[in-house]
Amino acid sequence: MTKVYVMNSYIEKMASPDQDFRYMALSDITNAIKQDPSSFVGDEGVENRVLQNVLLLIEDKISEVKNQAVKCLGQITKVIREAQMDILMERLIDLSSNKDEETRDIAALALKTITAELPLEGKIAQKTCLKLTPKLLTQVADPSARQESLIEVLSILSILITRFPAYLSDPNIQPAPVGAITPLLGHSRPAVRKQAILTLAQFLPTSTPEQFQSLLRQSIIPGLASSHLESKRTVVQLVAAIARYAPQKIAADLGDVVPGVLKATNQDDAELRESGLRAVETIVLRCPSEITPFLKDIVALGVGLIKYDPNYAGDDDDEDAEMDDADDDDEELEGYSDDEDTSYKIRRSSAKLLAAVIDTRPELLATLYRDVSPALISRFGDREESVKLEVWATYRVLLSQTALYGDVSSLHTRAKSPGVGKRKRNEDEEGMEVEGSPIRLLEGQVPSLAKALFGQLKGPKTSSAVIQSGFELLISLLHVLPGSLSGQTQTLFATCKTVLAGSVTTTTAPLHAIVLSFLSLFFSTHSPVIFTGQLSSIIPSLLSSLREKHPRVVAESFRIFSALLNALRPVKSEAWLGDVHQEVITRLKSNDTDSEIRERAEECVGDLWICANEVMKTTGGNEWDYILRSTTRTETPIRVITKVAKEAEMDSRWFDASIEWVSGVLKKQGRVGKVEAFGCLFALLQKQSTTNPYTPTPALLQLLHQYLTVSDISLFSQAISIVSLLLQTSPRATYPSVEKDLLKDIYDLTYSPLISGASLDSLLTFYTSLVTADGPIATRLISNLIGSFNSAPKEKGSAAPSNVAKSIERVLRVEISMIAGTIAEFSKSLRGTSTDASKTLSLLVLGEIGRTVDMANQTSVFETAVQYFDAEAEEVRSAAAFAVGNMAIGNVQKYLPIIVTMVQTDDRRLLALQALKEVVSRCSNAQLEGVAETLWEPLFQTSGVTDEATNNAAAASIGKLTTTNPSRYLPQLQIRLRDPSPAIRGTVISAIRYTFADTSPAYDDQLSLVLPEFLALITDPDLSVRRLALAALNSAARNKPNLIRNHLHSILPHLYKETVLKPNLIKIVQMGPWQHKVDEGLEGRKTAYETMYTLLDTSLAKIDIHEYLGHVLDGLKDDADEVKVICHMMLFRLAEIAPTAVSQRLDQAAPSLQKTMEGMAVNKDTVKLDLERAAELQRSALRAIAALSKIATPGIAPQFDSLIERIQMGPHAPEFKELTSA
Repeated sequence: MTKVYVMNSYIEKMASPDQDFRYMALSDITNAIKQDPSSFVGDEGVENRVLQNVLLLIEDKISEVKNQAVKCLGQITKVIREAQMDILMERLIDLSSNKDEETRDIAALALKTITAELPLEGKIAQKTCLKLTPKLLTQVADPSARQESLIEVLSILSILITRFPAYLSDPNIQPAPVGAITPLLGHSRPAVRKQAILTLAQFLPTSTPEQFQSLLRQSIIPGLASSHLESKRTVVQLVAAIARYAPQKIAADLGDVVPGVLKATNQDDAELRESGLRAVETIVLRCPSEITPFLKDIVALGVGLIKYDPNYAGDDDDEDAEMDDADDDDEELEGYSDDEDTSYKIRRSSAKLLAAVIDTRPELLATLYRDVSPALISRFGDREESVKLEVWATYRVLLSQTALYGDVSSLHTRAKSPGVGKRKRNEDEEGMEVEGSPIRLLEGQVPSLAKALFGQLKGPKTSSAVIQSGFELLISLLHVLPGSLSGQTQTLFATCKTVLAGSVTTTTAPLHAIVLSFLSLFFSTHSPVIFTGQLSSIIPSLLSSLREKHPRVVAESFRIFSALLNALRPVKSEAWLGDVHQEVITRLKSNDTDSEIRERAEECVGDLWICANEVMKTTGGNEWDYILRSTTRTETPIRVITKVAKEAEMDSRWFDASIEWVSGVLKKQGRVGKVEAFGCLFALLQKQSTTNPYTPTPALLQLLHQYLTVSDISLFSQAISIVSLLLQTSPRATYPSVEKDLLKDIYDLTYSPLISGASLDSLLTFYTSLVTADGPIATRLISNLIGSFNSAPKEKGSAAPSNVAKSIERVLRVEISMIAGTIAEFSKSLRGTSTDASKTLSLLVLGEIGRTVDMANQTSVFETAVQYFDAEAEEVRSAAAFAVGNMAIGNVQKYLPIIVTMVQTDDRRLLALQALKEVVSRCSNAQLEGVAETLWEPLFQTSGVTDEATNNAAAASIGKLTTTNPSRYLPQLQIRLRDPSPAIRGTVISAIRYTFADTSPAYDDQLSLVLPEFLALITDPDLSVRRLALAALNSAARNKPNLIRNHLHSILPHLYKETVLKPNLIKIVQMGPWQHKVDEGLEGRKTAYETMYTLLDTSLAKIDIHEYLGHVLDGLKDDADEVKVICHMMLFRLAEIAPTAVSQRLDQAAPSLQKTMEGMAVNKDTVKLDLERAAELQRSALRAIAALSKIATPGIAPQFDSLIERIQMGPHAPEFKELTSA
């Protein structure tokens, strides 16, 4: 059937006198457009008739038909033409002014539905907003408008400004939104005032400064000073709404507003107090920097009102006594009821206010522990459950902030290493010793906290929600302060036992699980001495939980016994071991066991064998048969077998069975889990080698052979490591197969440029193991390695001679007798007419040998290598520099002066510097101390007059020399900071950067004294010096953050300054007929943002997160994609560690993120590379948006909500869904 025919049938049904026909026609049209939007698009005349008939049914006598007509219009709006939209809007606006109340209501509902369904893109939305908004504002300004109509119109305006702020930001809209809505603040009906407050606040971001100042001076400030209570409530609520939707408007005027709000909050009116607390909370969250001058008063307000309970005659001054009599108080309050008592709302709002202060001001943690924490603890027993839960939630916020900013890591480190020597602790540990630090203050308050909390948990009528929240608080406490509940064991066990005694149902299972999770953490963080005496009282309950049916409860029970076993290790004999072991077998034997239970049971098996090894040896080990039968789910068994192989004593039967099973895993297709499987196999073979070395089977070696390929470098590295291990532990059984089947392929892999880093180290270990297993093979090895390299593809970059040279050196390290002959052979190659590749290999091999062998008697070899500084091929020249430098290491006294002379006088200065860099970087500090003075001045003479590559080589050498004698050379570097030459200053700061690569704390004390002066170069007038100083700061932040943390307050302003795009550094370069824009400040900005990202991980406690976030948001607007990508990464990280601060500024990030997601404009000059870069930038932004969406609260950030809506309806929807569900 054609579209026209179908639509005509709908029109006929809509005109039917039968209400069911009319209803079904509307329903069919709605469903048809949902399934296929094009079903409505066709003949314009038919479309108009359909629209007219739907509009007629808006006035139908049957309510169901009218409501369905409204839904139908919502779908039609998505596919409608512009002219049809005009007709629709005109008709609905007319109906909204109808005298009939029911018609007005349905028209208003239709307008709300249409505005909510309008497409975000396209001209229809813009045209509708421009046409509809003035008419709606006119209705708002009409004094005779009905109350119900006002509420609906304001709601529609709220939808429009939320979804289409860009279309409603025209300052010429008449009547002006702010002026039209403001009079409604004095409306007699509260519902109208409430909606007017919301809509007005939403329009303020698009208002002019003059309009806001007029509202502030004429309505807000006078309203706060008014004696009329209702007016003051309205204004306070308006302040809260403005702070939420337009914080940038009110931030500058907080000095005029906040005192009035605080004064109003202190008035004796419950509703006004609650509104005031909410307003102040919103201001704290949305204007965290500007509110700083009022924080002391705000905290005092929150602390005072959290105790506000006029209907309960308690004595706040006797809090200890109150907690002692907690049970008696509960009994007294059981019969208490006052439905009109709303004071709990004030206490609850006070708790939320304090949570906002805690969440946004981590720098005040110590003060908050002194002033706020005791007040919160005193209200742990609030008689109103909702207040109690809010107070506990606030305390959890305090603990989470302490975990992030309270230097908890050093506490954990010190707890694990109580016997720290007399050497100076780092600054983290020193900070923990401060008596007034957050951690120390919390430690002092734990007894009262635990007493108050357990007093609330042990009541017979305590609800599940309260108990669950209480244990969540205890878990947070143990994460921050491990071992802090040592004095509460008896009470703790009694409370847990009471909870676990209850039956496990779908409703109670989460409560049981959280209690079991807490106990697991308790056993993991407390010394066994603390709880062993009480353990017998809780074990029956734990065993009972182990036999339950609910998967999560059973899984947590297994986790508890794993924690208990590790805490009591070694376990010699415990009555409960047999019960746990039997339950493990029962669960593993059954094929119906839940996957989570099975994983926890398998982990428990590992802990049983590790912690109770002697006991488990008597059980037969049948549980392993059930574990090793798994063929699809292998992750947990591999992890358990690896752990047991490393830590437990097992028999050869277990090893053989495990090796066979792991080998089976490695035979599977795909890569998933194979890295862990190789690690497991290595652990098994290594552990067995200490007792009864494993004899490899041909099948195992053939399996390893499959992975000796560069298609997966990490698996190659693990496979070759296992071959090396077998050569070391079973050389007779392994060597023949290796030589026959594997060696030829390994020769070809040796020269691959893909083999580097860890994989190269594994390969070199293989050659060492091979020659150790059979010394005579060394001669053939070297010959075959050279032959394989010579037959390698000749394309540039297809072979890595350095790998072959290192391999040959490893062979010679074992077979020392071959060194002299090898030197002679490769020296001969240098003097002949060999290819550049052969010369390169010869030079590299001689360098590798010369590093450990004194070649004083082979002077001609050194001289020949120097001659190759003039070779035409760059790779030969570089190899010659490598050889010369490394031969000098073998005899520093003879060869180093020659290199120094070349650095000072020779035209081949750069190659000589590279050779010198080899000497400096590879020599030990003891070797360098004797020659450092000889090198110091020549290096500086070179750095000031040559190119950047030479300067970098000189700086690296100077940095290494500085670490040999920092007390001597740091002052000399300090003097050169004032050198007039930018090149010298750049060399100095680069040298300092290279010192950070040495993470040893040996010279930290000396470096910390002068480091601020070096880093002050980030304000240097020379651009390149500033960039190098930023790079040095980044290196310091990564490798030695303890040296810069206390100086960040003076460094950060200059760092932030370097993130700003400077137009004077942007140059236009003419390239033929095209003009190319060159941003000379880009590298500096990138380095500055990279440094900010590093500080986020290493020095979070010293960063003002709100100021920091402002610069991140500015970076989203940067012209350079590289900067945007770094800012996306920072937003992703900030969403994890500072969700509250980030969630308040999502609307500021939304426009920049939206612009990135729209992609680049494609024109005739666009190339494929440009499109690929734009797509990668979009993927980067999408990852950040997905992370932000997880912390966003709908309605708080309308622009960000709109961005999410666009993405979910666009081409990136599938990827976005995947990211958000991860």
